[in-house]
Amino acid sequence: MLIVYCKQHYCRLLLIFGNNVADYMYPRALDLPNLLKKRSYFLFGPRGTGKSTLIDQTLFDAKVYDLLDASQFQRLLLNPTLIAEETDPHTLVVIDEIQKLPVLLDEVHRLIVKRKQTFLLTGSNARKLRRGGVNLLAGRAFEAWLLPLTSHEIPHFDLLTYLNTTGLPEFYGQENAHEYLKAYIGTYLQEEIKAEALTRNLSGFARFLEVVALCNGEEVNYANISSDCGVAVRTVESYFGILDDTLIGFSIPPFLSTIKRKAITRAKYYLFDIGIVSSLARRGRVEFKSELFGRLFEHFIALELRAFIAYRRINLLLQYWRSASHFEVDFIIGNKLALEVKGTNLVNNKHLKGLRALKEEQLIHTYGVVSLDPHDRFTEDGIHIWSWKSFLQKLWSGFFDELIF
Repeated sequence: MLIVYCKQHYCRLLLIFGNNVADYMYPRALDLPNLLKKRSYFLFGPRGTGKSTLIDQTLFDAKVYDLLDASQFQRLLLNPTLIAEETDPHTLVVIDEIQKLPVLLDEVHRLIVKRKQTFLLTGSNARKLRRGGVNLLAGRAFEAWLLPLTSHEIPHFDLLTYLNTTGLPEFYGQENAHEYLKAYIGTYLQEEIKAEALTRNLSGFARFLEVVALCNGEEVNYANISSDCGVAVRTVESYFGILDDTLIGFSIPPFLSTIKRKAITRAKYYLFDIGIVSSLARRGRVEFKSELFGRLFEHFIALELRAFIAYRRINLLLQYWRSASHFEVDFIIGNKLALEVKGTNLVNNKHLKGLRALKEEQLIHTYGVVSLDPHDRFTEDGIHIWSWKSFLQKLWSGFFDELIF
């Protein structure tokens, strides 16, 4: 039996066979209809994050051109003006995977200027757009992002399920998620890297991906990575550029404003999804309090913060701080919020050393720890201790809005 349930920004597709329910669609935090009331947008996001699904669910009246469809690609390649001929100024036009045919941006630019038409231009590879000298519409289209699922978007969210599967909507919670993720990585290597000729050494890049997964969330050391994967340092630097451009990874830069303690200047690097990291690193199942749990828990909070900043369109940088004397704070949002992430159910003084060292500088407004602690607390020197559930509920419900905006 098939049930389709629609409500505002999403619809849920329920495939029901006896007592088994497979729910493949989720309410997303990104409100496309509201964004597109104001102007045109580029919508970027890695493959599999649900861009096409979100468009189908929310932009019912749009004219969609899917450039993965060979026939549509060929038609627009031969005649870009078909867009103008097949739509009117009031039609919202979606061009899916715009990087496949960037020459269309000249026609899009013309129609935005001449007809005030609104466009949504999606892409899972920004390399051709950002490095190919193509028309980026001179600021007439803003950027938005669709990222893997957040805790806010998953009904009855379960932390261990997320850490042991993925945030990709199609595979979250699936028992064989790692098999799908292996195929995802293979497709990425074949279609994004090999087909686009981003590197001649595909096997070297594949080794590099595995090494990056093993040091996910750590400070980037090009020399060490070069040694581990057997390619030159300059090649490693170019490989990180490929990850950035194909949206597979992102860096968190260092917070350098401290005076009393000199800060480390290297960035930390994360891949965009926990499941991709686990698949590349060939990890087994993770449980609470295991050695691996702390690293995955920190990665999870990084993804939540990144998505929060992107979806709420917050103009603040996500950074981290580490001093030369080895004090560290995992995440800092602008000068508003400093967070340490601890996979313990009882935060104590040893867990607060980094925050207290940073607090001496009096640069950040609010300091806190996100942990497995079952109850929220507030230390005598002004540090919040939040349970992870409480923190995420506060984050997505607007508790921090007055602080951040």
